[in-house]
Amino acid sequence: MGSSPTPISPRKLRSDLYSFSYQDDSNSPLVISVLASLLQRTLKRNERIARNCTWALSKDARACVFDCNQVPDMTIQSFLERIFRYTRVGSPVYVVAYVYIDRLCQIFPEFRITYSNVHRLLITTIMLASKFVEDMNYRNSYFAKVGGLTTKEMNKLEIDFLFLMGFKLHVNVSVFESYCCHLEREVSLGGGYQIERTLRIMCAGEIKSKQREENDFNQLGCVVRCSSH
Repeated sequence: MGSSPTPISPRKLRSDLYSFSYQDDSNSPLVISVLASLLQRTLKRNERIARNCTWALSKDARACVFDCNQVPDMTIQSFLERIFRYTRVGSPVYVVAYVYIDRLCQIFPEFRITYSNVHRLLITTIMLASKFVEDMNYRNSYFAKVGGLTTKEMNKLEIDFLFLMGFKLHVNVSVFESYCCHLEREVSLGGGYQIERTLRIMCAGEIKSKQREENDFNQLGCVVRCSSH
């Protein structure tokens, strides 16, 4: 489904590392390409499993809320870029959304990400991650339009996901760091360049608090380059 993402060059990545805001930037955060690549491979793997072992895809009925009858004609990369284009959420939001998706898969081991549920899963987790990470957020109705849903559908998906997760949406510093490192390994074949520094910089109150503390000691420059929350 669609062409593979453009390779991430060291120059482009280095520039992205020190970008604090994408409000006035037409370029998508690099994490979008990394996340899209990871999910695309997951989808292909689950397709192979479905062909060879249909029993392995039996899912908990509660997690079927993300299934749609008609698969959207849009690649993951294009869908994530659409979300970014209309919401401008920062890089940490996509990392936290990835944390939520992984947690869901851990809570429901039989759940599989498929072409019929990935788009709804992404718009739901990104919306919730935005509420967790960022100070200002769009209404559910706006995210619904971005994701091609009705407001009623968006609200229901949010509530269903919250109950599936047991309302455990907090992501601490160490967890965020570990997922950044995991995403970083996604580009290791291209040279092993780091991507998590930008993500760390923008992550919620814990990072902001630590930056303020470090600033008191005139070490903000070091925090920008080296800290992990």
